[in-house]
Order: sequence, then structure tokens, then C-alpha cells
Amino acid sequence: MTSTNGPGGDLARRLRALRKEVWPSRRITQKQLADALGVSVPLISSWESEAQPKVPPLNRLEAYATFFATERSVSQRPYRLLSESHLTADEQAQRDILFHELMKLGNRAQGHEHAVAHALGGDEDLWRFPADQDITFVCSALPEERLDLLPYNDPEAPDYVGLYRYADLDALLELHGHVRAANPDTDVHVRTPADMAADDYSTHLVLLGGVDWNTVTADLLHRHEVPVRQIARESDDEPGGFEVVEAGERRLFTPELREEDGREILVADIAHFYRAPNSFNVERTVTICNGMYQRGTLGAVRALTDKRFRRRNSDYVRDRFAGQDTFSIISRVQVVGGEVVTPDWSSSNDRLHDWPSPA
Repeated sequence: MTSTNGPGGDLARRLRALRKEVWPSRRITQKQLADALGVSVPLISSWESEAQPKVPPLNRLEAYATFFATERSVSQRPYRLLSESHLTADEQAQRDILFHELMKLGNRAQGHEHAVAHALGGDEDLWRFPADQDITFVCSALPEERLDLLPYNDPEAPDYVGLYRYADLDALLELHGHVRAANPDTDVHVRTPADMAADDYSTHLVLLGGVDWNTVTADLLHRHEVPVRQIARESDDEPGGFEVVEAGERRLFTPELREEDGREILVADIAHFYRAPNSFNVERTVTICNGMYQRGTLGAVRALTDKRFRRRNSDYVRDRFAGQDTFSIISRVQVVGGEVVTPDWSSSNDRLHDWPSPA
């Protein structure tokens, strides 16, 4: 139980004060606020509880800041959460100030000050972590029907190749070598979701591949409440996409394909890079590198391993997400002649969406 004078109580008191005191002439109930934010009343109550405070995820703190940045949120019934694009310049400035305050209180409540350093890496390399902190790669496993099509997949065969069971092999090979070189005193493990042991979940987790085959990716995205949802590919003919829902607005980012000689050619994939404190151990991180196709996953990896782009992309992350322990970037990954072109996160041509909004 957290003391009422502790950091958890500080955040709870601030959230309750926002609801009751920002506009003294208006009485905002927990039910009205819950409806506006799209959450339950018990959740609002738990966030305001000093005795047993529960810290809202970052996207909920962002919603609080947006709601209380403008009295237009309560100018009509039912109360509403305005889209960021509908805020005036003064309202956006107020929102940014409030979000930064709430984020700091939330980080302090969960002891995440140290997690910010982990999330942004030990130096210019975001893949370097403190020594002797195990790292676990979790890779999608190829379905049996696809594995059966490959040679040397029989464990009893003399030429058996164990790596064939992993999907996203290009991404795994690229990133595994880089991470081992950047963390020479650290044990690096490679698992499929089915191989995961209980202790593996409390290490630095690196998840490769999407929700269709990687159940750990699906589980962690659900637990972390990031406002990005992968629309799974129902078949090889379906491109799927990444859906972003913010302030009631929906955006869908889909791969680009063209037909050539009777077959579909991938022109540009969509990649998602996400890093946050590990929900199973806040002193470690979780990183998701994911694409709608395997080339998107490779592009998400190469953004921070390709020597021509990794410094530029790392600088963008450090400047854009300074002081934050959680961030998400959706980017376009162009494919030319079958080869993946590393995305440039500093360019709006490649960078399609990032979150959270600037504090």
C-alpha cells in the first residue's frame, strides 16, 4: 500500500484536483469524466485513490491533459475529449505543460526515473543496456505448415537447421549481432513464445514480429495500452495495417503493393517501433520491432542498427522523447528491387506517426 504522502498519493491528489478545482463553477463527476475519456468509473476512482493509487498509463495522462487544457471540453453535454488538432495554440501550450507535470508525477509514483535512461539507452546507442542485465529476444515461430515446406527442418536430419523455425530471420540476424556487440558482458537469449519461461519475462524483452504469430507481442501491446493496434493479415493476400486511435479519431496505415506480371510486389511496408518499461519488471525494458510483412520488421530494426542512419534516428528519439520512458514510432519502409531501405525517422516522408505528443 502506498502512503498518502508518497508519490502515488501526489498523483492521485492532482488528478482529483483537476476534476474538482480547475473549473470551480462546474461540477464534474467521475462518471462524466469517465465517459469523456472512454474509461470506466472504477478506473477513474482507482486513479484518484490516495490509499491504493493506481497510476494511469501514459496515453490516459495525455487524455487528462487534453481534456483539462480547455474549458470547451465541458461547454456542452455530454462532456467531450477534443482532438489535439482542434486545440488552439494557447490550449496546446496548456496541454503540453499539464501533460509534462502529470507524466513526471506518474514516473515518480512508479519509480520510473531510472527507466527513462533505460528506454533511451546508455549512450548514443539505444540498444546498449547496463551490464549483466539479460536480454531476451522473442521471435515469431513459423507455423508448422510453412515449416514443413523448408529443407533441413527435421531435428533428426544430419543437416538440421534450428533457425528455420523462426520467422523474421533477417531481422533476428541483423539485431542479434548488433545487440551482442553492444552488450558484450550480457547474456542474450532467443526464444519463441512457446519457449518462454517465467524468468524470461523480467529481462529486457525484444519482440520481433506481429500479433498474428507472436502472442507475446499481442499480450504486451494489450498490457501497455499503447494507442496503436495491428490489424492482422487474415491471409497472404491481405495487407492489414496499423491503426491509431487518438481523441476519437482513427487513422490506418497500410502497406503499399502493386501488381506486376500477375503477382503482388511490396513497394513499401509499415513498421512499428515501441519501447517502454517492462510491465513485469520496471527496471528493464520492452522493445517491439514489428511490420505488416517481414521487411517492415527488418526496417524497424535497421532504423537503429544501420550505421548510416542509427545516429540520426537515435538523436531524433532523444530530442523528441526527452524525459519520457515510453515512445512509439510508425514509419514507412520502402522496398526497392526487393531490398529494404532503412527509414529515416527525422524525415516526415518516412515517419508517419509518433507518440506520445510532445510534452
